[in-house]
Amino acid sequence: MAGTLHVVATPLGNLSDLSQRAADVLRVADLVAAEDTRRARKLLNHVGAKCRVCSYHAQSAPSRLDQLERELRQGASVALLTDAGTPAISDPGAQLVSRARGCGARVIPIPGPSAVTTALSVSGLPADRYTFLGFLPRKGKERSRRLDDVAAAPWTVVIFEAANRLVRLLTDLAARCGPDRAAVVTRELTKLHEEIRCGNLAELAVYYEEQAPRGEVTVLVEAAARQSSAPDWDAVRRRARSLLDDGLTRRDTATRVAGEFAVSRKEAYRLVTDL
Repeated sequence: MAGTLHVVATPLGNLSDLSQRAADVLRVADLVAAEDTRRARKLLNHVGAKCRVCSYHAQSAPSRLDQLERELRQGASVALLTDAGTPAISDPGAQLVSRARGCGARVIPIPGPSAVTTALSVSGLPADRYTFLGFLPRKGKERSRRLDDVAAAPWTVVIFEAANRLVRLLTDLAARCGPDRAAVVTRELTKLHEEIRCGNLAELAVYYEEQAPRGEVTVLVEAAARQSSAPDWDAVRRRARSLLDDGLTRRDTATRVAGEFAVSRKEAYRLVTDL
């Protein structure tokens, strides 16, 4: 009989945020698949867990995924951990979840911390709808397209970034979204040097140019303002072309464009069809 994959959320920094349920699961798991085995072992030692540990991350060989599937097929209880927060959010956990279901294993979420929702909750920006983009591509057309996505987004955007690339990201966002677009940078959430800094993109870029950031960074960007006057049809066409190039269907592209530029679905679909 196939085993069980537990998707276990772990603390962002403060170990007190680990749930009792998560600790109980780790104590009885046969195997922990962890993004960073050193961090995982510290957490396991904290709760007195003695299970086996193996690495599983974005650079893992396909054979590691095969190994984990074999363990599940043989009835093992496997716990999936990321470095911090909830697994399968901006890491390769989704592949393991899919494999687990494919071999008949149970997949059980053990909910808890997430940098995305934690940052949103203290940002002061609307969080009833939001777009999570993870880490943006570092260069090229893909980065340009994602920056366009941020600039046109009709709701708050959440981005992960490495501390040493934060200034470049803020500078690029200011150029694409406008320097006055409101934003929030959260850093080292739940840790000793936690920082939550609000401002506009230009101000934040200057601040972190002068105060080099460290640690884990999450950036939130205010939604684009709704257009009250006639839309910029050239901008609408550029956005539609970008979405089509990303592989969206004509219907989905028209829906996105209609929402972002306050044009009718009929007008948007006609424009997309012409493209």
